[in-house]
Amino acid sequence: MLVLVAPGQGAQTPGFLTPWLELPGAADRIAAWSEAIGLDLVHYGTKADADEIRDTAVAQPLLVAAGLLSAAALGDVAPGAVAGHSVGEITAAAFAGVLDDTAALRLVRTRGLAMAEAAAITATGMSALLGGEPEVTVPHLEKLGLTAANVNGAGQIVAAGTLEQLAELATDKPEGVRRVVPLKVAGAFHTHHMAPAVAKLEEAAAALSPADPTVTYVSNKDGRTVATGAEVLARLVGQVANPVRWDLCMETFQELGATALIEVCPGGTLTGIAKRALPGVATVALKTPDDLDAARTLIAQHAAV
Repeated sequence: MLVLVAPGQGAQTPGFLTPWLELPGAADRIAAWSEAIGLDLVHYGTKADADEIRDTAVAQPLLVAAGLLSAAALGDVAPGAVAGHSVGEITAAAFAGVLDDTAALRLVRTRGLAMAEAAAITATGMSALLGGEPEVTVPHLEKLGLTAANVNGAGQIVAAGTLEQLAELATDKPEGVRRVVPLKVAGAFHTHHMAPAVAKLEEAAAALSPADPTVTYVSNKDGRTVATGAEVLARLVGQVANPVRWDLCMETFQELGATALIEVCPGGTLTGIAKRALPGVATVALKTPDDLDAARTLIAQHAAV
């Protein structure tokens, strides 16, 4: 059984979209999406520097566009389940047919702008903690006033809060944590700091007509499968201010009988976690079009007929 997953913010790197635009029809598709959302995705995906694409309002649409473009390059895919990490859930919603590509990009454009505005209120950020155990790490973060915004499994938790709180964390690590790595994001996402963005997303979501998922959709709120488009959309709205439980998503992948996992562009983060947390599950990360052949081989071996 094949799982198709989409990464979240922080996975982007300067120029990562460049080789994908050489594929037939890709440049036209990106140009149409750029016009639809009022953002030059070609520029940001090919010429912009790291600081420009760190901007939440830019990074989020860019990631969803890259995920949709790379998935389309695979051809017909019949995954047994789909899921996304953070903003990748919007990409996954498009994979599942809940939203069409343009609707997904318009929603993520609103999401990125709203979260950027919320992040501007207070200087906040996120840091990944490598090592340690959740039962020790989470209470320690709470003691420092931080939130365990991403519980990713495989010994990785992402803390979010003010820059002062994160600075204190760097010198006061929880027992068992080897490293604290600041992430290339511009806010404390999936925490109460993002509450102002929820109302704007609710308004945008009210104008959409979501379809029910055509494949199993796994929500990163709690790792549960979601059967209706309305519930998927409600969760997409609420998740900006609530933690991501990717560890529970992977538990669900196991329960569903996953044998392979493909992470769409810019892949690498989620496949890295899966290699540690899902032993025996074959993985491919789509970083450049050179990875497409390996992914197609995996699809032929593991996708539903």
